[in-house]
Amino acid sequence: MLSKRGKKPAEIVKKSFYYLLLSIGSLIMVIPFFWMILSSFKLSTEVLSIPMIFFPRKFILDNYQFVFDFLNMGRYYINTSIYAIGVVFLIIISSTWGGYIFAKQEFKGRDLFFIIILSSMMVPFMVRLLPLFLLTVRFRWVNTYQGLILPAAVDAFGIFLMRQFMQEIPSSLVDAARIDGASEVRIYSSIVLPLCKPAMGALGILYFVWTWDSFYWPLIILSSNSMMTLPVGIAKLALHHSPLYGPEMAATTLAVVPMVIVFLLFQKSFIKGITLTGLK
Repeated sequence: MLSKRGKKPAEIVKKSFYYLLLSIGSLIMVIPFFWMILSSFKLSTEVLSIPMIFFPRKFILDNYQFVFDFLNMGRYYINTSIYAIGVVFLIIISSTWGGYIFAKQEFKGRDLFFIIILSSMMVPFMVRLLPLFLLTVRFRWVNTYQGLILPAAVDAFGIFLMRQFMQEIPSSLVDAARIDGASEVRIYSSIVLPLCKPAMGALGILYFVWTWDSFYWPLIILSSNSMMTLPVGIAKLALHHSPLYGPEMAATTLAVVPMVIVFLLFQKSFIKGITLTGLK
């Protein structure tokens, strides 16, 4: 009993030290985010002033007014939402179906095909950029939603994530359904998918954030102002004849808010899905 009591203060100190480190790390990551939001209410001269002014001397809304006057923010929001929701919808379908095939189907060369799919994750996007663009030109999908969405409809990471989760589903459930005469589509839709909601939630959040923040592919495939997404539209501010740090902070804040809201709404599913899949 004495030895156990002697360990308690040491454990308390150890945990307090860990919490202190986590708090400092969280503060370091959150400060730039709050500085961006506060800078969106500053004059452009205050954003880069030395010494740094963290809180604006006077809160102004001129930066937001300039953003909505200079940029077509409403249209950018619509385009980005269509892009992100379309990609997430197709990724969930392709990843869950691919994960089910590689986790619960037995066929010759299954592991080899899975290794080939995983190897595509090591190919940088810039290497695939030119072939994807040439294909979209061949299909006449330039400056269209299908050209923006369909090249991202299948991804190796999504298949890998869903396969890791589906391997934990008891094979006896699938085998029992097959014995009862259920088709593979019925097993996939009625048994496997309901059990994969946490992993699907994590997958959806990851790809929503990645797609919402995507810049290079929309920049290359889109040519008209009416089709631009938020990152590409906001980049137009950098082409202005003088630095517009205040409006840039305002536009960036408007672009980040939907991602924060999505994460706060589905963070439990995200954390649970990542934990259950064993993804580090």
